Amino acid sequence: MALCEVHWHSLVLKKKLGMTVILPETGQGPFDTLYLLHGLSDDHTTWARRTRIEWYVRELPLIVVMPDGLRGWYTDNEHGPAFGRYIGEEVIAFAERNFPARRDRDARHIGGLSMGGYGALRTALRYPNIFSSVNSHSGALFHGSHDWSLKDHREDRRAFADEMIDVFGARPQGSSHDLLALARSAQVAGILPRMLIDCGAEDFLLDANRMFHAELEQLKIPHAYREFPGAHDWDYWDLHIRDALSFHISSAG
Repeated sequence: MALCEVHWHSLVLKKKLGMTVILPETGQGPFDTLYLLHGLSDDHTTWARRTRIEWYVRELPLIVVMPDGLRGWYTDNEHGPAFGRYIGEEVIAFAERNFPARRDRDARHIGGLSMGGYGALRTALRYPNIFSSVNSHSGALFHGSHDWSLKDHREDRRAFADEMIDVFGARPQGSSHDLLALARSAQVAGILPRMLIDCGAEDFLLDANRMFHAELEQLKIPHAYREFPGAHDWDYWDLHIRDALSFHISSAG
């Protein structure tokens, strides 16, 4: 595999950004692409630095694109940049213009962890005609529907709530940030991506993942849900990215 460090200019975000890309060095392209999203405190290099993703895909006919999502939650911010359009349109167009990527829905996959788990589901459900499969590890799945106007009185939590209001708005339930609202829309349109959701049994986001799974079941929206031993850490994500790769490859057209 070839590991590439890419520097490019986003017209949507009006900013120079980084992107880490893993490219197959053998085989005949064009190849499927997995867009792999990082968490809130990370950047486009962290998946490659903290996991063995490059080794895990060494024999796969797969491009892995790891873009920088900053702290934008991969959604069009209420008071800020259009991170949703950036990830769901601009990054895909850039990758398919510059790398040997197949340009059809069956070949596009997306996944991520924590903020990136939310972002992967938000992107795939907002653009279900673009992505055939999506996975979320330890996703912060209800941040896009939480009532952020109910602020915690602790100073650190107030600052975080203010940041989330800039991203999602004070009451985003039912909006384009809300994963359940997006899932219902994709269901009505009859074009749901295949979904895999997992979370560690010791993860502080476990309850949110269980609730999201229950809501999807109630809506009769097909998905796979799994729980494993583990916490909100890189030991867990390094182990279960391998499950995600098998899931995406099995869905490839």
